[in-house]
Amino acid sequence: MRQWRSTAAADVGRDTGASVVAALAGMVDGLGTRGFASGLLAALHPLLPAASWSVYRTGMPGGPRLYMSASFGIPDTTRDCWGAYLSGPCRDDRSWGRHGEAVPAGAAGTPSRHLRHITAQEVAGDHRARVYEAHGMAERLSIFEHEAQSGVFAVNFYRHQHQRPFDDAQIGAFEAVAPALLALARKHIALTGGAQGAADLTAREPSGQALAPCALREKLLALHAGLTEREIDVCVRLLQGMTQEGIARDLDLSVPTVKTYRNRAFARLGGIHFRNELFALV
Repeated sequence: MRQWRSTAAADVGRDTGASVVAALAGMVDGLGTRGFASGLLAALHPLLPAASWSVYRTGMPGGPRLYMSASFGIPDTTRDCWGAYLSGPCRDDRSWGRHGEAVPAGAAGTPSRHLRHITAQEVAGDHRARVYEAHGMAERLSIFEHEAQSGVFAVNFYRHQHQRPFDDAQIGAFEAVAPALLALARKHIALTGGAQGAADLTAREPSGQALAPCALREKLLALHAGLTEREIDVCVRLLQGMTQEGIARDLDLSVPTVKTYRNRAFARLGGIHFRNELFALV
């Protein structure tokens, strides 16, 4: 694991600098559009051949939120990955550093920007198994800012297991473009209200407060005390935005078994048939 401060500009060669400018031009064109997330990953690929990326915030009053994500050249499982992160690892994610550590602010009290390079082997066991290994991710490059309540706002790029490790030149190119990527992500969120890309699929209270898994379990049992443990496990993950395939991987079940538990739970919950009906009940 390696972490370092983001400076105003990285020292790159002329050829890399020209490639950075060309990539940024493509990214800016997509700001505020529905295709921004996938377009940015494609534009960055010549410099940093990541297979997926995500932009999220943790520690906010409303709970963790995924603003956008996409994959390039592979089936997109980023929403499944986010659901797996919410199923437990998000509560004790030490991949950003020690919980509660004091991080010095930048100039004039602004948040300081940090870069982090981490491999799957350096991630804690449950987090690694549920998020990285289950979704074929092997390495992460991030630019992030620490925020209140031990939270972070992070822009992350992932190498997957079928790819070669990021080399020094690619990491250097990422360092050069990372501050612009952070600014582009924030601008896109401001333009769209965070409504585009991979949506925040977490069940929430009317106030906007995210419901923790234990609260979801309590609400489900209040709706029907006869729900079995596995039926609740499946419903909680549906309410966290996970797909049936993602739930199967997370619970080490087959997809047909997940469907069986879902159908049994839906029958107990008044004969509903769709996820949106489950959201409405909870």
